[in-house]
Amino acid sequence: MNLAAICADHPDDAVALISRGRTTTYGELRDQVGRLRGGLAANGIGPGDHVAIIAANNWYFVSTYLAVLGVGAVAVPLNPSSPGPELVRELANIEAKAVIVGPTGRRSFSDIDRVQVPSLRLVVRASGDDDGAVGSIALDELLAADPVPIVERDPDDLAVLMFTSGTAGFPKAAMLSHGNLLANLDQMQRHPHRSQTADDVSLGVLPFFHIFGLNVVLGLSLQSGGSVLTIERFDPESALEAIAKHGVTMIAGAPAMWSGWAHLPGADADAFSTVRVAGSGASKLDEAVRSTIHERFGLEVKEGYGLTEAAPVVTTATGMPAPPESIGAPLPGIRIRLIDADGQDVLVGDPGEIRVQGPNVFQGYWQDPDATANALTEDGWLKTGDLAVVDESGFLFLVDRMKDLIIVSGFNVYPGEVETVLADHPAIAQAAVVGVQHPHSGEAVKAYVVVAEGMAVEEDDVIAFCEQKMARYKCPQKIIFVDEIPQGLGGKVLKRELRATT
Repeated sequence: MNLAAICADHPDDAVALISRGRTTTYGELRDQVGRLRGGLAANGIGPGDHVAIIAANNWYFVSTYLAVLGVGAVAVPLNPSSPGPELVRELANIEAKAVIVGPTGRRSFSDIDRVQVPSLRLVVRASGDDDGAVGSIALDELLAADPVPIVERDPDDLAVLMFTSGTAGFPKAAMLSHGNLLANLDQMQRHPHRSQTADDVSLGVLPFFHIFGLNVVLGLSLQSGGSVLTIERFDPESALEAIAKHGVTMIAGAPAMWSGWAHLPGADADAFSTVRVAGSGASKLDEAVRSTIHERFGLEVKEGYGLTEAAPVVTTATGMPAPPESIGAPLPGIRIRLIDADGQDVLVGDPGEIRVQGPNVFQGYWQDPDATANALTEDGWLKTGDLAVVDESGFLFLVDRMKDLIIVSGFNVYPGEVETVLADHPAIAQAAVVGVQHPHSGEAVKAYVVVAEGMAVEEDDVIAFCEQKMARYKCPQKIIFVDEIPQGLGGKVLKRELRATT
């Protein structure tokens, strides 16, 4: 088996991708990916090697992703908007042997000091621009190679390392096997109202470096033989034009997308007339946004629940008589328990931590046995850290998160990472970060800062400093200057007191 084989049997003339105004059929995609496999293999990339992919949602990402998997290597999708220091940290963490850089909006890869990533042997760029480094080649050179067949892998062999904040802590690489990812695809396809067919066209606007976009949108579309319309940057108006032009039938989105459409002036009432399945996930969808979408466009948006460690979908309300704010019920083949503080199953209506078991549950975190032990029980249950209740009909409702994780437009932000960056600022003595509600992104990052004695700094300067160190969605949108950070007797920051002031 190999996850890359999900599109092996579709008709040659069926459209697989619509990217940058061009269509790619499954026959063309298989030929291109086969040659990319040959090029990677000729450059020493093979089973078990970690290959980072830094590209926006386009043909470059899709073809290289399938090629990396096809040679038996492990794909590591990274955020193309991340600054150099963050990419260096992630590349070094996963001991990347190669990195493939497609069109990303980044001017060059040369700002990343490869001395800090001693494992790196090969850099491939779509542009063909050479930064003078040894082992740097153009993607066209790989495409010129003779094709090689897909390498067989075992279900437990790693397919993807996906960076996530996990259930706690700094971002870490979740280990997802070929079996994990294929299992979740099969679980979605077994759902009578969530499955896709070869006639479907999926909107590929959720970033492919995020598990939601990678497996739910891209993976499911390729497995079903349908088409995926890739969009590199979300704009509500142009996205609606693309939906109408290409007859999009499936939309999986984050709340920020639905909010953008809900508040878009002048949009046609039939803008979503071709869409048969509309889902929202990654964070909670505001009920006002859901209602507005239904009133303006007649579209019913259903929520689901998932996480990177579950590859990712756990529940969905699609096709069910679930109440509007419910995340639905588990997919076929997934077991869920709601557990109290004593490890016992809770009663109907009482909150409990969501535990998940199934073949889609990940293998753990890369080189982090402590974090893995905290996330997985000995008998294979995933401890999500999320609280939910279940009603008499078996429908689930999210209540809260047990951890301090902040979710911005569906992306995980762990306060500790932001606080570490803030602490590096020479004018900051202390800092604490919390999440606050935001009408468009669900949540936003808010920082409380104590200025070092004898120093002075402005809010804009602090935010700009963070933007040089982290992806923009992780950066604080608001800085509050305070005289002290409230702490308990043990020195732990009392974030509940900070939240009470928001």
